[in-house]
Amino acid sequence: MQEFDTPVVDNHLHLDPDHGRGLEAVKDFARSGGTHLLVVNKPSWLLGHEVETGEDFRPVFETTVEVVREASEILPGRAWPVLGVHPGLVSKLVDDRGYDPEAARDLMCAGLDTAAEFVREGDALALKSGRPHYEVTDAVWEASNAVLRHGLDLVADCDCALQLHTESTTDLSDVAEWADERGVPGERVIKHYAQGHLTGGTPSVMSDKDRLEDAAERGEPFLMETDFIDDPDRPGAVMGPKTVPRRVDWLLDEGRDAAVRNAHVETPASVYGVDTEATLDR
Repeated sequence: MQEFDTPVVDNHLHLDPDHGRGLEAVKDFARSGGTHLLVVNKPSWLLGHEVETGEDFRPVFETTVEVVREASEILPGRAWPVLGVHPGLVSKLVDDRGYDPEAARDLMCAGLDTAAEFVREGDALALKSGRPHYEVTDAVWEASNAVLRHGLDLVADCDCALQLHTESTTDLSDVAEWADERGVPGERVIKHYAQGHLTGGTPSVMSDKDRLEDAAERGEPFLMETDFIDDPDRPGAVMGPKTVPRRVDWLLDEGRDAAVRNAHVETPASVYGVDTEATLDR
């Protein structure tokens, strides 16, 4: 088993205990030197839930909370749930189920309301929202941005962070302005699947070497992730659970100790308020 003299955090991955690798993926991560995970619930439709009310999201979130509890028993650190509504749901509702954009917006906001209950009760660390990363109509785009703004309302109320799934960009100044209007610190808005730098939030950098070199060179707060999707029907999609530990090993070999501390100790503390060193049992 690989061990490092540092916490090793994957900031965004998914676990599907019923249809995917589930805890076996956690064991791979831990054996490779990984210590902490932020586990984002899979999209509701991929877990077999055709939601019609905000309460219909509850079993989706409960699945993630339970697998996180079991993952924490395996890890030398711990795992935390990040709960929310995937922005791609708007297309499932509008294109496949005949919802108008406003009704889709309201249902997705209700799902976020349910997710926020878990945060308030201490059962989840952060919320997840966003907007489509593909072309949509103006009405769907506005509905999606309304959902995202509702997510910001909730994180302001819950005093937590918000992970975002958005279009490919290095500039989220518009979202940063919305966050500022609500008193949400800009660093607590995290762009998942990010490049090595970002204006208007904290980048959660996909762990390929080019992006990580960019982040390390800049010296600004960043996180590392794989977006492991835990889908047996899509083997090899995005990155596997061993990737972040392997990239930490590479960064340390390159003399990037400060970047590793930035991504795995300092930024988790400033963004989520978690102490990855104190929660490391070694």
